[in-house]
Amino acid sequence: MKHLAVLISGSGTNLQAIIDAIEAGRLQDTRIAVVVSNRKAACGLARAERHGIPTLYHPLLPYRKAGRSREEYDADLADMLAPYGVDLVVLAGWMHIFSMTFLRRYPRVLNIHPALPGTFPGMHAIQEAWEAHQRGEIQETGVMIHWAPDEAVDSGPVVACQRVPILPEDTLETLEARIHAVEHDLYVRTIADVLGVPLAPDPEGA
Repeated sequence: MKHLAVLISGSGTNLQAIIDAIEAGRLQDTRIAVVVSNRKAACGLARAERHGIPTLYHPLLPYRKAGRSREEYDADLADMLAPYGVDLVVLAGWMHIFSMTFLRRYPRVLNIHPALPGTFPGMHAIQEAWEAHQRGEIQETGVMIHWAPDEAVDSGPVVACQRVPILPEDTLETLEARIHAVEHDLYVRTIADVLGVPLAPDPEGA
């Protein structure tokens, strides 16, 4: 049995996709050992709790107020994960760049980003892609999943990616919806691949 730590900062839709895949028996020999949020109001915490998954809240602000470093924050987070026997750290909307203090302890950190490799890093990738399409600069965007081995932002190494065409009739909202649908499926498939666990077919054919 492989143990995941899923780290979130917001609504947790990718977390929910992983939970659903595990509970449906699609993502096999895998369990979410713990969900961590750096925001107390993150809806993803409630999602985890509804499914009986342990949760931790680890905010950065108290460290800043006390003049403590990002490295101290990361070291404490690594210590918090230690009892859970984590095989893979999965970032699902986690809004914090790890220092090497954490990454040396947990070198297997997987992240998802709603853009193709080398394009639109940062928080507003979908909006920036849609705006670039409106200017006639691109005809497609996508989703990539990558390792986070260092402090760079959304840079890889790339594990998987999938292209998403931008349709002439797309609004920002319809493009976001299609990208999120790709994210949910691709993340589950990639987690199974990197863990080397069985993945049953999606009964809905997604």
